[in-house]
Amino acid sequence: MDRRVVITGMGTLNPLGNTVDQTWKRLLAGQSGIRTVDFIQAECDEHGDDSYRCRIGGVVTVDDYSRYHLDNKLLNKMEDFQRYAFCAMHEAALAARIPMSHPEEHIIFDEFSGMPSAVCDPYRMGVMLGIGVGGIKVSEEQVTVLCEKGPRRVSPFLIPKLISNLSGAWIGQSVGAKGVSSCYVTACASGTNAIGEAFLAIKSNRADIIISGGLEATACRIGFAGFGNMKALSSYKGDPAKASRPFDKARCGFVMSEGGAILVLEELNHAKQRGVPILGEVVGYGLTSDAYHITSPDPNGDGALMAMKQAVESAGIRPTDIDYINAHGTSTVAGDRIEALGIKRLFGDREADYSRTAVSSTKSMTGHMLGGAGAFEALVCAKVCQDNVVPPTINLDEPDDEMSGLDLVPHFAKQKDVCYAMSNSFGFGGHNAVLIFRKYSEP
Repeated sequence: MDRRVVITGMGTLNPLGNTVDQTWKRLLAGQSGIRTVDFIQAECDEHGDDSYRCRIGGVVTVDDYSRYHLDNKLLNKMEDFQRYAFCAMHEAALAARIPMSHPEEHIIFDEFSGMPSAVCDPYRMGVMLGIGVGGIKVSEEQVTVLCEKGPRRVSPFLIPKLISNLSGAWIGQSVGAKGVSSCYVTACASGTNAIGEAFLAIKSNRADIIISGGLEATACRIGFAGFGNMKALSSYKGDPAKASRPFDKARCGFVMSEGGAILVLEELNHAKQRGVPILGEVVGYGLTSDAYHITSPDPNGDGALMAMKQAVESAGIRPTDIDYINAHGTSTVAGDRIEALGIKRLFGDREADYSRTAVSSTKSMTGHMLGGAGAFEALVCAKVCQDNVVPPTINLDEPDDEMSGLDLVPHFAKQKDVCYAMSNSFGFGGHNAVLIFRKYSEP
């Protein structure tokens, strides 16, 4: 039996906004969510301008957690990446009509009151998230407490706030999902891997609904110091909004950001029986490993290319059927070059074939959300297929020579009929993951 996998809910928190609609409007307007990070700048002012190699980033701002039903008691038990996941789930649950309750007291939130259960059997609903780094903020905070005040002052919530799988656990408790529950930690490919594995789980009849995606929260002193000293972060000294410049000759490292997205994946007939809106369809998934280096991509790009080929084959299409590619496009010199060459090789190096496919990097506006990036970019692909408009690659003033022939959608959004969209994610450790989405249509 062919089980089609559709998207019935989406939610996001990211540097551009805390709803799908707000975020989508800002992406299409070519707006940047990158700015100087206040606490990093303050430390540079105190200790010297060279304290941190990079002082810009994309930060999530939540003015009122109570609108997501997160009171002080719950907030004290959650790390930021867990809070972001819970908040994004709230938006996705409303769209997918999955009742949410207090995760500990199990009292249904008012806006879900009277809503029927999304599944007849709670073991047919699962949670599969991708978290790249996890509780780095609480690690920094509590190691400082340990060193300055001693072990008895370390928070009893340290471990639950630290471990990556707790994002999914909080969500599972809130919606009563008792089926497959897992957490994927594959660096920048984490969110993409989680969605891909959820897709396979529904295809193989292990579940009818899986809540998937990924969120990240790494904007802290140790995060900026660690990535900065790797010389991975942007060294751009001008306007922060211009620092993330994928595929541009002046690119000089990625901009670290927070956030991500939650997607509700559901078997098609199950969704139709529930009468919920269908936002898109997942049709292909590929994953490989470079087996080359812990941080650098394979200079031949074979692993990335093979992941793209696997995704195309699993979708049962040809490369020329792809109308849009949301590139990994982090704004690193090597990474962008290798991805561009891999895309060309996917099409057989024929410019006549690849030039008609729009390729853009939304990281030019959001920065790199690490483990949450792939989930966010999956949401973007679903919206592109829905609305037939491609978000731009901003700051692309002079494309690198090796990008020639690719339609990189510089500066401005582009109207385009999109049936199939591909999302690429390539992570430290050589993890390559690729998803393909299709505009939903009735069989």
